[in-house]
Amino acid sequence: MKKVLYTALLMLFTLTASAQTVVLDCEGRDSTYVETIKNRAQKIVDGLQLNDKQTARNVRNIIANRYFLLNDIHSKYDKTQQDALYAELYKHHFELASALALYLTEEQIDAVKDGMTFGRLKRDYQATQDMIPSLSEFEKKQILIWLKEAREYAMDAADSKGKHFWFDKYRGRTNNWLSARGYDLQKEREQWLQRQKEQEKK
Repeated sequence: MKKVLYTALLMLFTLTASAQTVVLDCEGRDSTYVETIKNRAQKIVDGLQLNDKQTARNVRNIIANRYFLLNDIHSKYDKTQQDALYAELYKHHFELASALALYLTEEQIDAVKDGMTFGRLKRDYQATQDMIPSLSEFEKKQILIWLKEAREYAMDAADSKGKHFWFDKYRGRTNNWLSARGYDLQKEREQWLQRQKEQEKK
């Protein structure tokens, strides 16, 4: 009986969530800018391959609204007000994942985060493993943890330059850490490039 009741409540919650409409926060914004952001958000949603049109629209609007919010926050502060900027960004940081959780799985939310940060996490993680095949499981885990941290910061950046900055910053941290653990990164990089050249010849 309890199982049946739980299932019924779960179905009711799912139907209620899917029936809700997320409104696009476009009032008072330049129409060209709104369309640009909608298209940017739609590309991310397309990658999720969602079957339900209303869910897809809601997710698109959540992502677009996130871009609008970030623009509003960054526009409020100049370079002398960085502490206030970071404080407000942190205040709103977890809202995106919370809103998406009504419609997406954790894996899909990660895909949204990747879409908003140019897929740098996966590319950088794979490149590091390709460059240093001898990485231990512990080292791979630590590198992935730092990349996820970089992605969280990058998601709140004002523009593409700011997003790449955070991944580059954490790549520097990773490289310093690997060097301290005895890796010769210059040698590893040269060997990696040589392997790539040999692969291209095949």
